[in-house]
Amino acid sequence: MEKKKVVIALGGNAIQTGDGSEEAQQNAIRKTVALLVEIVKLGCQIVITHGNGPQVGNILLQQKIAGTQGIPPMSLDTCGAMSQGMIGYWIEKELDDALREQGIEKNVASIITRTEVDLNDPAFENPTKPIGPYYSREEATQIMQQTGAKYAEFPGRGWRQVVPSPQPMNIIEHSVIEKLVSLDFIVICAGGGGIPVYKENHKYIGVDAVIDKDLGSEKLAELINADVLLILTDVDHVYLHFHQPNERPLKKVSTAELKRHIEEGHFEKGSMLPKVEAAIKFVESRPDRVAIITSLDKALDALLGQAGTIVEK
Repeated sequence: MEKKKVVIALGGNAIQTGDGSEEAQQNAIRKTVALLVEIVKLGCQIVITHGNGPQVGNILLQQKIAGTQGIPPMSLDTCGAMSQGMIGYWIEKELDDALREQGIEKNVASIITRTEVDLNDPAFENPTKPIGPYYSREEATQIMQQTGAKYAEFPGRGWRQVVPSPQPMNIIEHSVIEKLVSLDFIVICAGGGGIPVYKENHKYIGVDAVIDKDLGSEKLAELINADVLLILTDVDHVYLHFHQPNERPLKKVSTAELKRHIEEGHFEKGSMLPKVEAAIKFVESRPDRVAIITSLDKALDALLGQAGTIVEK
């Protein structure tokens, strides 16, 4: 396989599969990193992005508890930065160790990344992105009255805080990331889609929002001129009629076909839909680009064209 620039968007299952403890998360990352090393062996230049939903939710909860003890709580954008630093450190550490064990000389760098958004984005009027733990209706009502935060019901699971999820306009550190990749660094960045900021009078100001991880990864992949966007999730393929008797996996598919399937309502909002939208946007940004959606276990085979949903223009 010729040397390609690949942005790998890790799903939540690549980081947290157990009880959410530090040890459990690092164990999950250790297993993930073993598979990433196999991709490095293909000769790819890789950039790793990751989610942060459970982690930033836990940090926010810790901030709320600290607030009851008179310790000033941090804002959501700052909590996002905390989660980027924490998860980036874990991936960096495990990947560095795994590469050395394999005798591979590679520099690994984790970059705190900001994503520019537009304050006029309609998403700010309609918060939909869930963060933090689930609560009962009574608990959620009490928290909303006390804090003014917005909560929504997720049937069968409970009530959860929702925040705006605006479209990513720019990844501010993309030039730094592209330069490091050109020097053959492995870069970990754009955690949780990037820390949302907006520009006002030549200054960047943090805002309480969460960028969709896959759409943030797509924007980064475009800006650093990547060849492949590899979106890793907990299923091997994108499916039509998911979890129905007539379920069917999509293997090689065009962007036009995917757009038709979106219109037919095949993909769930907040789950597979943003992944499919990111894949379409990336592939249509340059004719020779490829997007792949698959599971972590199938990542290597998918890059070789032997697994996953492969999206081409």
